[in-house]
Amino acid sequence: MPTNKLSTHDMAIFASRGFVRLDAVVPTSLNDQFLEELERTFGVREVNGGTTVPAVPAGTEIDQALTSDQTLGQIMRLPRLKGAIESLVGPNSLLDHHFVHVLPPASAIEASGHAANAQHLHQDSTIDVRKSFDIQLFYYPQEITDDMGGTRYLPGSHLRIVNEAAIARYQNVRGQQHVVCPAGTVFLMHHGIWHGGSINRSERTRYLYKIRLNPTVPQVRLWDTTDLTDADSTQLPIFFVRERQDPDSVQNVLTRGEPWFEMDTGRIEFINRIHFWRRLLGDRTFDAHYWVSRLECEPSIGE
Repeated sequence: MPTNKLSTHDMAIFASRGFVRLDAVVPTSLNDQFLEELERTFGVREVNGGTTVPAVPAGTEIDQALTSDQTLGQIMRLPRLKGAIESLVGPNSLLDHHFVHVLPPASAIEASGHAANAQHLHQDSTIDVRKSFDIQLFYYPQEITDDMGGTRYLPGSHLRIVNEAAIARYQNVRGQQHVVCPAGTVFLMHHGIWHGGSINRSERTRYLYKIRLNPTVPQVRLWDTTDLTDADSTQLPIFFVRERQDPDSVQNVLTRGEPWFEMDTGRIEFINRIHFWRRLLGDRTFDAHYWVSRLECEPSIGE
């Protein structure tokens, strides 16, 4: 049966890098409709009325927060997007908060006598020690070109927990990326990913709708697991290998480094990812390339 949920490979990428990217998942008609609503409130057009982005109490179930008669409600109900959301936080997730980020061109900001600064690097509201996780959707209703300075983010940073803005002093990190995407693209990001807004060097106002969702069910095997096999959890030879391994296997995806990883402490992220995958899989024995098993190898002395 066809499914709109994420695959096991998609989930492994999310566990490893902290995000799933859905390019142009929102159709042009809904993008245009939402942009028109935003420009009624934030733009310079002479249009009566305002945005339909509702003010919603925190903790409201998503289907009640964004109803099907609203543009955002229609977007959140798109089968592919809904399937991706439910793969990560399950059905009936809760709206933690949402917000519209509006960034005029740097030239307009500077003409008003203010400095056009990039937003500091940060994690969003990392004030808890839960093992569950929230997701944040970054929806870009317009094409984001390189000169628009889209959101910068650091792949693989989601499991390295910091005190929200403690990383604000870092301006550039090896491997960071800037969002450049077609209209209607949605990023589904782990709430711990390091990110920040960049300066808009274009002549167009940049819009970003962001929404954070909380799970209401255990986040175990919520995705389409039809491609999940026993081989994904089978220990393989490491270091001295006779046969080439599949680079896209779950174990290899989970132990694929990022440019910012240090040679020593970067390996901590492999361990963090494996523990994360164990929770997603519901299997406390899973390991990738023996990284965690060797740490757990502590034979009893008969106490």
